[in-house]
Parts: sequence; C-alpha cells; structure tokens
Amino acid sequence: MEEAQNIVGQISGADIATAAKYLAAGFVMAIGSIGSAIGEGIVAAHALDGMARQPEMEGALLRTMVLGQAITESTGIYSLVVAIVLLFVV
Repeated sequence: MEEAQNIVGQISGADIATAAKYLAAGFVMAIGSIGSAIGEGIVAAHALDGMARQPEMEGALLRTMVLGQAITESTGIYSLVVAIVLLFVV
C-alpha cells in the first residue's frame, strides 16, 4: 500500500498534461480518420453506382470521384495537422 502511495506521489502535473496531450492527439486522429474514411467510401460507392448505370460516363465519373476523394481526404489531413500541433506545440 505504501508503495502505491509513493508512486502516486511521484506523478506531477506535467506528467498528467503529457498524458492528456497524447490522448487528445489520439482522439483527434481517430475521429478525423473515421469521418474521412466513411466519406471516401460513400463517394466511391456512388461513383461506382453511377458507372454501373451508365458505363459510357465512366471517364467523367472517375474524374469526379477522384476529385471528391481528394476533397474528402483533406479532413483526415487536417486532423493529422491538429494532432501534430497538439503533440509538439502545446
């Protein structure tokens, strides 16, 4: 029992802040990645649905899909930037 109290007594506020920083960065990446992945899946599913209905529009739909994928992926990149800022600046 005394050993546990000694360990708890050695934990400082800086240690708690560091742990909170890592947890926050992990949550930011998890939420940002999940949202981005769901959005990309929806974009791809609708583009493939359109290609299946009108195969002659494949080229236009593919270009639009790639553009939509790039825009959707920007959310994941923004969450990565926020996580890096949390880790190295805060």
